[in-house]
Amino acid sequence: MSKDPVLTPEAAAFLTELIGAPPPTPALWREALTHGSLGETRTYERLEFLGDRVLGLVVAEWLHERVTSDEGTLSQRLNALVSGATCARVAREIGLPPHIRLGKQARDDGGANSDNILGDAVEALIGALFVERGYDAARALVRRLWADPVAAGMGTSKHPKAALQEWAAGNKRKPPVYTLLAREGPDHAASFTVEVAVNGVGEAQATGSSKQDAETAAAHHFMKRFG
Repeated sequence: MSKDPVLTPEAAAFLTELIGAPPPTPALWREALTHGSLGETRTYERLEFLGDRVLGLVVAEWLHERVTSDEGTLSQRLNALVSGATCARVAREIGLPPHIRLGKQARDDGGANSDNILGDAVEALIGALFVERGYDAARALVRRLWADPVAAGMGTSKHPKAALQEWAAGNKRKPPVYTLLAREGPDHAASFTVEVAVNGVGEAQATGSSKQDAETAAAHHFMKRFG
C-alpha cells in the first residue's frame, strides 16, 4: 500500500476552495488529478470521459437558455466554449497545473502546462463532482468557471478556418490546403506545426498542442496577413 497521502494538503485545500467544501471521497479526486504517466491503475481518463459529456450538456443548456440564434450559431459557440483550449484556460485560471499528478518525465517535458493535459484534467474534475454530488452541483461549477467566456461571447465570431474557406471562395481561389509540417514531443506534451496555403496568394504557419489547434492558428495568421 502506498505511503503517500490520498491527497496532499495543497491539493485538498485547492479542491475545498473549488467545490466549496472538503472532498468527502478523497480517492475519487486523487483519481481526477492523476495522469497516466504515473503508471497507476486509476487515472483521470474515465472521469474526463464523463466530465466532457457533462460539460457539453451544461453549456448547451446554458446557450439555449440565453442565446436566440439558429442551430449553426449555437453549435459554433458550443464548440468554442468546450474546446481543449478553453478548458485549459479555465484550468490555468483556477490554479490547477501544480496539483496534477504527473510522472517525472511528463512533468520534466512540460506536461503541467500542456493544453491537452490541462483540458482533460479540468473535465475530470467536473466528472468527479458529477459522480459525488450529481448534475446540479456539476452544473453550478461549470457556470461559475465558464462565466467569463460565455459573457464575453466566445465563439460568436466565425471560426478562422471557416472564415478562410469563405474568403478563398469569395476571391475565386481554390480551397485552402493544410499541411502538417512537424509533430514533436511526447504524446502528453506534443506540438504540431501546420502550414496553410492558398494557391496564388501565399501561406502561413502556426504551432499548437493539437493538429486542429495548429490549423486554426494558421488560418488566423493567414487572414491577418492576406485577408
